[in-house]
Amino acid sequence: MIIRYLVDGKPRRVNDTNEDIEVFEQRKDNRHTVKIKAKKDLVLADATEVIPFAVNFKDLYFLNGYQSWTDTKEFKLVKRLRNVKKSPHLVVKMFGLDKYGDATFYDYSIKKSHGYDVFYSKGRNESFIYNLNYKVAYLIIELIKDKKDLYLISELRGRTLKKGEEIAVFDYRFYDNYQQGLDAFNKDFPLIDREKIFGYTSWYNYYQDISEDIIMKDLDALDDRFNVFQIDDGYETFVGDWLDIDPKKFPNGLKPIVDKIHEKGYKAGIWLAPFSVETKSKMFKEHKDWIKKDNKGKMVLGGANWSRFYALDIDNPEVRAWIKKFLTYYMDLGFDFFKLDFLYSSSIVPSPGKTRCETQEAAYQLLRDILKDKLILGCGANVINSYQKFDYLRIGPDVSLAFDDLWVMRLFHRERISTKVTLQNTIYRSIFNKRLFYNDPDVFLLRDNNIKLSKEQRQALTMINALFGGVLMTSDNIKEYDDEKKAILGDAL
Repeated sequence: MIIRYLVDGKPRRVNDTNEDIEVFEQRKDNRHTVKIKAKKDLVLADATEVIPFAVNFKDLYFLNGYQSWTDTKEFKLVKRLRNVKKSPHLVVKMFGLDKYGDATFYDYSIKKSHGYDVFYSKGRNESFIYNLNYKVAYLIIELIKDKKDLYLISELRGRTLKKGEEIAVFDYRFYDNYQQGLDAFNKDFPLIDREKIFGYTSWYNYYQDISEDIIMKDLDALDDRFNVFQIDDGYETFVGDWLDIDPKKFPNGLKPIVDKIHEKGYKAGIWLAPFSVETKSKMFKEHKDWIKKDNKGKMVLGGANWSRFYALDIDNPEVRAWIKKFLTYYMDLGFDFFKLDFLYSSSIVPSPGKTRCETQEAAYQLLRDILKDKLILGCGANVINSYQKFDYLRIGPDVSLAFDDLWVMRLFHRERISTKVTLQNTIYRSIFNKRLFYNDPDVFLLRDNNIKLSKEQRQALTMINALFGGVLMTSDNIKEYDDEKKAILGDAL
């Protein structure tokens, strides 16, 4: 094991107790725990442990993506992970493609493959590894093609330690048998009890082009099998201006719609991106001091959605007060179900002196503390931090109306919109369902209009979502279903 850190700005490394760090290590019941105590003020970089392991090109390796949109499945070692930094620089910069995943802090290479916090292998060599230090540091599991070992990296970059302060740098379980590891994982993360969702969301038919008339029309189409009706993006004037409901689209505001949703016996859902603010918004123009800054003082871009958007600084008390204000506003309107999106943006630059994992942990806990017992669906969120914070988690990217989206989008980055990727994530992340949270595979779509998915793809999407998820939602007007579509939906339910 090697621990890297800085003292007085000078890089150092240690694999045992020295004049800077005291190391405490324990191995028991397939669990390895390493804690350190600082003898001086220092700044951590990472800790690395090498596990002897016969890496095999024919075996399958489960590589869990960094956040919920990241492509995740069982890979062979010959499969290269998409490296956004190899995409054209101008395209990456223009669309902020490196902001959505881990490209800002992980060094991709054609010789390496990696995953986060939960890992297993199948084939000649079996294994199962999972992180129990999930509130402190991400566990990166790394495979290097010309080496035969597993590399476990605790992502600690920027974590300050004062003299006398202790921190866990590793806490994980390792099994050399897949089933034993899965059984232990299921014991450490026992089943949780949540209501399964069968719901409607406005996004995948109208996107931002919604109105009171459209919402009311589709609400009237639902029957008593549904339990959630969720209004998605497009009701607000701009992302970030959460108290400004678009008066042209919704002249009567949202309260009458919430009341109608409740009259039909459904929970009322709303979409928000609480850590994001787009450049056209009033909030961005008036409160640039609320935007997260990097170590050069530049505002932290979150991505190119809408008119491009920036990340709010959750360490700013005024920002936290603002988040509480607008979330409380929607609770007071009567909303029961909150889809919170683009949550990864809170840790593109971690909080000063904290790990990236601790930063996300605090951000997600803030949302839970404000919303209390309301139902939360996380989206675009770091997977392990969502445990005990969100009731439901989107576990793949957005469904695309074409099976694998535009060919050009396949070239660029790992968090792209794709029905194909969504389906694979739904299957391979099913081990998390009802344990870390209830999995949201995203929508099923059976309609014939405004869609490029084939009949077989639409049916497969519906059935796979029903089999492997805890949330089943659609953007279809189900009154338009013919007998065949009704039968497919009936089978899914």
